[in-house]
Amino acid sequence: MMTRRQALASAATTALLTASESFAMSRKDLIITNARVTTLDRENPAAQAVAIRNGKFLAVGSEQDVRAAASPDAQTIDAKGRRLIPGLIDSHIHVIRGGLNYNMELRWEGVPSLSEAMAMLKRQAENTPPPQWVRVVGGFTEHQFAEKRLPTIAEINAAAPDTPVFILHLYDRALLNAAALRAVGYDKNTPNPPGGEIVRDAQGNPTGLLLAQPNATILYATLAKGPKLPQDYQVNSTKHFMRELNSLGVTSVIDAGGGSQNYPDDYEVIDTLHKDGELTLRVAYNLFTQKPKEELKDFANWSTKVKPGDGDDTYRHNGAGEMLVYSAADFEDFRVARPDMMPEMEGDLEPVIRLLAERRWPWRMHATYDQTIGRALDVFEKVNRDIPLQGLNWFFDHAETISERNIDRIAALGGGIAVQHRMAFQGEYFVERYGAKAAEATPPIRRMMAAGVPVGAGTDATRVASYNPWVSLSWLVTSKTVGGLALYPVRNRLDRETALRLWTERNTWFSNEVGKKGQIKKGQLADLALLSDDYFSVPEDEIALLRSVLTVLGGKIVYGEGDYGSLAPVAPKAMPDWSPVATFGGHYRKDETANKLASACGCASSCGVHGHDHAAALGAHVPAADVQSFWGALGCGCWAV
Repeated sequence: MMTRRQALASAATTALLTASESFAMSRKDLIITNARVTTLDRENPAAQAVAIRNGKFLAVGSEQDVRAAASPDAQTIDAKGRRLIPGLIDSHIHVIRGGLNYNMELRWEGVPSLSEAMAMLKRQAENTPPPQWVRVVGGFTEHQFAEKRLPTIAEINAAAPDTPVFILHLYDRALLNAAALRAVGYDKNTPNPPGGEIVRDAQGNPTGLLLAQPNATILYATLAKGPKLPQDYQVNSTKHFMRELNSLGVTSVIDAGGGSQNYPDDYEVIDTLHKDGELTLRVAYNLFTQKPKEELKDFANWSTKVKPGDGDDTYRHNGAGEMLVYSAADFEDFRVARPDMMPEMEGDLEPVIRLLAERRWPWRMHATYDQTIGRALDVFEKVNRDIPLQGLNWFFDHAETISERNIDRIAALGGGIAVQHRMAFQGEYFVERYGAKAAEATPPIRRMMAAGVPVGAGTDATRVASYNPWVSLSWLVTSKTVGGLALYPVRNRLDRETALRLWTERNTWFSNEVGKKGQIKKGQLADLALLSDDYFSVPEDEIALLRSVLTVLGGKIVYGEGDYGSLAPVAPKAMPDWSPVATFGGHYRKDETANKLASACGCASSCGVHGHDHAAALGAHVPAADVQSFWGALGCGCWAV
């Protein structure tokens, strides 16, 4: 007979069943046939079909096998020979904060030319009502543009004379037009903050250029001065950001916290979506301390209210970090010299690590440079002598310049390393400062793996690198930056399967979910992506262009396009109606963005029969000198018809 305590526990478990899980339980079986299935299961590496029941893989094998396992009334989808992979997992992204702002941001991710980027900005400025801003926040670099430069302040002022514009470029600078300077109140009397510079003209007036020297706080603090969306719009914005990630095949993320992301207030939107069963990503979240010198107080308080693993397979707590103590934060701007960490770093860090180890909280720690990692390891090793760290699944993030010695120290302590494709966006600056030889293993992923260190991959989106996993996978395989610079010799690159494993099964270690997801295997969570082209056979320079045409989370279709569009939920209308998402969408797609721009100009974008003068049609949107390069970037040969 069940005891009272067991009965209460059973009732609590039932109450925790989310609406999304209930939905999965109530669905028919789902069968996908005629696929080239990459399972990443070494005992069953390839298959032609899968069957899904109650949110998990029921059978993986031939069509005959899966039909025999599934119910007769199962829903069947024909993959038409496409490549099917496990759903991608981003082990380092700022999805909670990013979702609150996604609908306000114009994305230059993947845009091939500055002239086209500026055409988008001008169009968005015309569409944005006061007192709102046009914000371009991360995901791009000047090196991706054909012109190999950023816009000048004068060009931004000409494109948007009245609407505030804020453009964040990597960790190094922000560009503000005159309207934005007025909106934030910067004038000749505004002092430079510590570690940052407000660039001024000969008369002492701000020009609109803000520099991290090397502290990026000035950039983020200025961005925070802009208007925010009301909560119902933030819910809509988060839905759109999740859908954008779904369109790229992402089904799980680990949120790394972030500055100005306060717990629990800024988690209310993601909490609401979870309770309503509307999350289309699995989210594990880390808690990021917010105030210097109050880090220990934060973790001591939080660890009495939540513990790692609290939640369910859709939304769960994952531990501490990536900020553990502010005195250990090394700034990742390769345009400036490496900063030395403060002398008090070890003294600040040790009590935090002792608390986390005692309370069995895993942690992640932001560390760009080997020098920072070495000093942190001194603390970890000291604590380990009293409180063994094995089994805690703690890890470093980034680690671009980590040494072999420190890799071995991490291995000895049972830690891991999560790598991100920041070098794809900053590689040119690293080479300029440290040389091509020093850049050959940044980070040394193969050496990490050889040492037995758990290694996973992610993006560190959204304020610097792109959230597009295929840009990361392209970088892992080719070593090329988004500007085309090859960084690593062949010996330091990854083959396509190994790179994919870092984005799937290997990432499950970082959320303590090994064996639960990351493979297409009987009994694992049924998360998958059907790809727009074959990852294993497309030319290397086309890996970054891949997308998902069908994304499934726990047996539920959360995204579809083309032949599979009718199977997926319809996207809600973007809020507010002036949102850049409504006009341009998310990550750049050449034909789609060209059509939207041309439509906005009243001009057909395709060549051949339209008879329009593209130069005249775009006269109000693109500087005359840039019209030819703009249409050239779109592949249009009749710009001056």
